[in-house]
Amino acid sequence: MANIHVVLLLSPLLAFTFCCLTFAADPASLQDFCVADSNNQVKMNWLACKNPAWVQANDFSFSGLHNPGNTGNPFGSAVTPVTVAQIPGLNTLGISMVRIDYAPWGVVAPHYHPRATEILTVIEGSLEVGFVTSNPDNRLISKTLQKGDVFVFPIGQNPGVSTIANVVFGSKPDISTDILAKAFQVDKNIVQQIQWRF
Repeated sequence: MANIHVVLLLSPLLAFTFCCLTFAADPASLQDFCVADSNNQVKMNWLACKNPAWVQANDFSFSGLHNPGNTGNPFGSAVTPVTVAQIPGLNTLGISMVRIDYAPWGVVAPHYHPRATEILTVIEGSLEVGFVTSNPDNRLISKTLQKGDVFVFPIGQNPGVSTIANVVFGSKPDISTDILAKAFQVDKNIVQQIQWRF
């Protein structure tokens, strides 16, 4: 049975500045919603807002997460995104969601989300998950999750550096050579040679 997990991405922003009776923060919306208008060529931080009079219930819904993705690819995984492209009502909210289907031994290539915390829930099967801390420790924090388990991948609060080569090939303990070989589509021996240098 394929391993499935759902990832909820949250991106809260908050900043305070006190100076001369000034307060700054990620402001609350000045309107009820800002449904994306994909036909508008004006691009801002997000997409331009659709005229509120034209907003429909379909702008806030998506159907399709019940459909398994095609895992018949070299990674053995399929990502079904639910972002502002699929739900225009997510525009400016800083939140999205994905369904990831895995074939046995499937992987998602090593990656990071610079502006979001990721919450992952295993719906069926089991899944090895983890993240690597920033330099200089590059410590691998990982766990095998079972059905119903949740794991959080924190947004980087440390303004330090995560050198990709150090993080991927020099983590302590090592990320599995099987996982890296599949993610980078190279022979396991090549991964081991690279890991040895770190």
